[in-house]
Amino acid sequence: MREFYPPALIAAWEGGAGKVGVRRASGPTEEEAPVPKGVTRRRPRTRAALLKAALETFAEHGFHATTIEQVCERAGYTRGAYYSNFASKEELFLALFDEHSERTVRRLADAIDGLGADEYTLPRLAELAARVEPDERDWYLVTTEFTLHAIRDPQAAWVLARHDERLRAEIARGLTLVLRRAGRELTVDADRFARLLIALREGGLAQSYVEPTELPPGTLERQFLAPLLEASTRELPGRGPEGQSKRSGSDAVI
Repeated sequence: MREFYPPALIAAWEGGAGKVGVRRASGPTEEEAPVPKGVTRRRPRTRAALLKAALETFAEHGFHATTIEQVCERAGYTRGAYYSNFASKEELFLALFDEHSERTVRRLADAIDGLGADEYTLPRLAELAARVEPDERDWYLVTTEFTLHAIRDPQAAWVLARHDERLRAEIARGLTLVLRRAGRELTVDADRFARLLIALREGGLAQSYVEPTELPPGTLERQFLAPLLEASTRELPGRGPEGQSKRSGSDAVI
């Protein structure tokens, strides 16, 4: 199924820097390129509309069944506007993946930043991590279908794995920092633990969307994530009997 991927796009995936799979086949990345004058100033708005339309259409009709024309029609743009932003449906999905990952991480980080000093407990952190947004079902449908596609297609698997790797790195980094605030540290590899968290999340959602009454979304995380964290972490050295750090100043937390 390699024919789905234009050769220039494959070359960009394999050799490009920065965001894997979202870099344009030639020229600077969007982060590097200056915003041109005139009509192209509307490009971010066009891109956002195409992404929104793609998520809705993929969820409704399926990734493979959806045509580029359907995405354009829902977004209210032409094929020319589409191809000025994305080289293929696969690149469009990967842009959705990055957008969803960044939004999910940001929402959780904002919620954690709002905690008081005495709220950095494993049960409270597990409760925040268990939250599932109402629109998550659409994304779950889309990403599950693309994952099945990647299992069948080695090139798609390679690209998806690079995006998964970046997401896990963000999860592992954030988890390490948050646990330090709670006075704990992982006793297992952070990347492997991030994989376990993703498996718990995605496996739980699969069951929840089939049996929403029996297992509402987030139930498994609420029940098992805190004990899992307890079993996979330990108190930081230098913590007192009440769990308070013996360090002072900015060394106590990040």
